[in-house]
Amino acid sequence: MSAEPAPARRADAERNRSKIIAAAREAFAEPGAAPSMAEIARRAGVGMATLYRNFPGRLELVEELFRHTVDDMCQAAESVSGDTPGEAFFAWLMRFHAIGARKGPLASVLLSESAHGTPILRASRSRTIAAGEPLFRAAQRSGEVRDDVSLGQILDGLVALAGIDNDPDFPGALIRILLDGLHPNPHTTGGSPPARGGMDIPTTTRRSE
Repeated sequence: MSAEPAPARRADAERNRSKIIAAAREAFAEPGAAPSMAEIARRAGVGMATLYRNFPGRLELVEELFRHTVDDMCQAAESVSGDTPGEAFFAWLMRFHAIGARKGPLASVLLSESAHGTPILRASRSRTIAAGEPLFRAAQRSGEVRDDVSLGQILDGLVALAGIDNDPDFPGALIRILLDGLHPNPHTTGGSPPARGGMDIPTTTRRSE
């Protein structure tokens, strides 16, 4: 009797890999979660041998989850829409903020478990900036986004906000403040370039009433 066809084995292996990734994404999304490989295998409904055949260790699994999350961010830059370039750009920033809630804990694991986490994080940041740059530039050309800030600084600001507990009395207030500060102001448009390495939003950038 002939062995099972190779394509069928590959399809089964791919299904198992997808189940592992889905289970791990769900497990890491839980507040304060640090799931073990055994817990992830249990949730995925696969044996430990299958889990380790796909991912030799926890670090390799987290790296894969991180790549998937960055893929989602980059794909969102192609799928968002708006009536104006500015609306499309701000819609993408909101998607970045929402997806980043998943990415943050994974980044922490990468940084804590291996020195290899740093290059992965740096490469992912470059990918995300490259994906969002066309939206950002279009919004600037349309006059809907100030021209004295870089996309990297904006994304760094959103990442920083993700680490701050939300005030339950004012949900989403911080991100609204940050996004509102991106609108042009006649006193700052065309001004000096921002300093490298961080958000440079002077107090004069408040929108006029």
